[in-house]
Amino acid sequence: MQLLWDAEEALKPAELEDRFEWPIENATLRSVLALMLERGDIDREKRGRAYFYYPKRRKNAAVSDMLSGLAKLFGSGSRVGLLAQLMQEDALSEEEINQLRELAKSSTHPNPTEK
Repeated sequence: MQLLWDAEEALKPAELEDRFEWPIENATLRSVLALMLERGDIDREKRGRAYFYYPKRRKNAAVSDMLSGLAKLFGSGSRVGLLAQLMQEDALSEEEINQLRELAKSSTHPNPTEK
């Protein structure tokens, strides 16, 4: 998905294959594209004999849905639980903890019903 989000236009499979950071078999790429089409994450248009693929969903919506799914699987439905699970799996450095504190401060939104 990231390759399609980063692209400024729809891409055909060969163009996607060229942009991968690691070698990927054409058949594997086409299988992944078919699954993403089926899920509704991407769409395609035919130009001549080739199909060009583009994202149907915005990145922030897709990431939010993915995080919700991971939270259900690994965090008992809670994003905080998911984060706690991640933190328990890998010890964080003092710098990473400070970065998380700063992120938490900058992402808090006051509740409009609070006085």
